[in-house]
Amino acid sequence: MEGIVTEFLEVGDGRLAYDVSGEGPLVVLAHGMGDGRRAYRLLAPRLVAAGYRVAAVDLRGHGESSTGWPTYTRTDVAADLIALIRHLGGPAVLVGHSFSGGAATIAAARHPELVSAVVEIGPFTRAQNIDFGGLLRNGRHRKGIALLMATATLRSIKFWRRYLDHAYPGIRPADYDAYMSDLATALRRPERMAVVSKMGTSAPTDAGAQLPNLTVPALVVMGTLDPDWADPRAEAEGVVAEMPAGRGVVTMIDGAGHYPHAQFPAEVAEAMLRFLKDDIRG
Repeated sequence: MEGIVTEFLEVGDGRLAYDVSGEGPLVVLAHGMGDGRRAYRLLAPRLVAAGYRVAAVDLRGHGESSTGWPTYTRTDVAADLIALIRHLGGPAVLVGHSFSGGAATIAAARHPELVSAVVEIGPFTRAQNIDFGGLLRNGRHRKGIALLMATATLRSIKFWRRYLDHAYPGIRPADYDAYMSDLATALRRPERMAVVSKMGTSAPTDAGAQLPNLTVPALVVMGTLDPDWADPRAEAEGVVAEMPAGRGVVTMIDGAGHYPHAQFPAEVAEAMLRFLKDDIRG
């Protein structure tokens, strides 16, 4: 994806960085907290090759987007995503990872005229209850939650990097070390880890409240080894169960952690394209 030019959109007193490639129906990619739009560097080319126009955006407070926003909730990010879709001439398929999975749900529920479908990857889209039994039984989950809590509490890049290493079990992208080094450099900039902390402690209750209002097709993609939940499949199916009947479907990516779009981009692209063909293009 060489030669892509970064563009900027003014939203209120802030600025969002994004890039666009390809031609065809619009797909907007929103990353999770503590990451950047290059999180989709391995997935976006596959969507472009399949005939989509793909926009990847840096969330508020991340990457080349500005800091200094008054709040960093999923509702805030949903409004940013809708502003970008309007700017690019939607409707769009909206893809959200982790934190942004909830934001995508809010955007779609509130603006179905601008969001034709939702893809949620490892999403935090409903209220989370501490699963003490799961923490005792599942060491992978226990370690992941401990590292997330340390990251949010201490605003620590060291603990965030340790979490990321844990959340990419087994297969990793060829550029993993370089990507993580660049990400750490970006997060050392002023205010960046404060934003990660604010997002990490923002409960997804606003997103969960919108799940029953979803009127567009939804795909939930979850890694079987995602350390954020003791039972990743149960969480994915729980998200779908709170949508209107028949609205959502689940795809599990075997061997993936919390970043299946980076670990297994071909498999995630295949699942997305199958879903879009079946549910959007008929």
